[in-house]
Amino acid sequence: MARRPITLFTGQWADLPFEEVARLAGEWGFDGLEIACWGDHLDPVRAAEDDAYVRDRLDILERNGLEVYAIANHLTGQAVCDDPIDARHQGILSEEVWGDGEPEGVRRRAAEVMKATARAAARLGVTTVTGFTGSSIWKTVAMFPPVPEGMVEAGYQDFADRWNPILDVFDEVGVRFALEVHPSEIAYDYWTAKRTLEAIGHRESFGLNFDPSHFIWQDLDPVMFLQDFAQKVFHVHVKESIRQLNGRNGRLGSHLAWADPRRGWDFVTAGHGHVQWEPIFRTLNAIGYEGPTSIEWEDAGMDRLIGAPQALALVRGLAEIAPPAAAFDAAFSSRGAS
Repeated sequence: MARRPITLFTGQWADLPFEEVARLAGEWGFDGLEIACWGDHLDPVRAAEDDAYVRDRLDILERNGLEVYAIANHLTGQAVCDDPIDARHQGILSEEVWGDGEPEGVRRRAAEVMKATARAAARLGVTTVTGFTGSSIWKTVAMFPPVPEGMVEAGYQDFADRWNPILDVFDEVGVRFALEVHPSEIAYDYWTAKRTLEAIGHRESFGLNFDPSHFIWQDLDPVMFLQDFAQKVFHVHVKESIRQLNGRNGRLGSHLAWADPRRGWDFVTAGHGHVQWEPIFRTLNAIGYEGPTSIEWEDAGMDRLIGAPQALALVRGLAEIAPPAAAFDAAFSSRGAS
């Protein structure tokens, strides 16, 4: 197994010009980027059609010694299945996708942009798109008023009906979609991930973006998830969460802002939270994952110019502590030969 590339997810850097983020990532020593489809970083509709625009993005990467390993369209993907569609979505969607805000029109336009995202990825030489799907049944997660099983089934069917035509395009261009298992998605934990894969018929082009930060605060085991979904892990995010439970703080966040000390959990820079990274990286080796490990900076309590390079150093170190399985095999064979 070759060394896995370490990338920077540009989603939390979209307030900066793409060229500036590329410069920073190159200077810090990242291998490449997971490019977000917002800010000025990547317009997927334009990239699906405009050769000069694609060449411009690739030239920026080349000037900074970087490659593109994935593109991300979480914001638009969220609107494909969400119900309700409301002011929250207007705040994250382009004017073209939002349009007049009529919910079904928003969902339809979001689906078309996700198809364009697959085409854009192929033109950039990328085989994986990360993102969200949205969910028509996340609103029922508290299970009160009591939720009829038929409503839950209808939610998974709605997901399949809306995403199968999108995935047809992914299949056509040879690109995979990696859903980030995350609160507010159709798959947000172990069992919902299993049910989501079943709903989509285990399509080869549909898999998962593994981000252990979303498991820790739910008391899920990231290693067990990797082992059981090994064939469907298409991409990996490196980000942490930290528990702040003290008898008053709750896991659901209490409608409080990030970094508020009254929240029961929060995101922190990799290396500063409760994720046990060494067993995760050893498990990635064991399941044969060869894709990128993409650092997602989302720590409201740390300067990102400090946090991002710190996280890069952590992951570089893990590559030495937990080398790929092939290295163990070679070492064992060498000892046996002597």
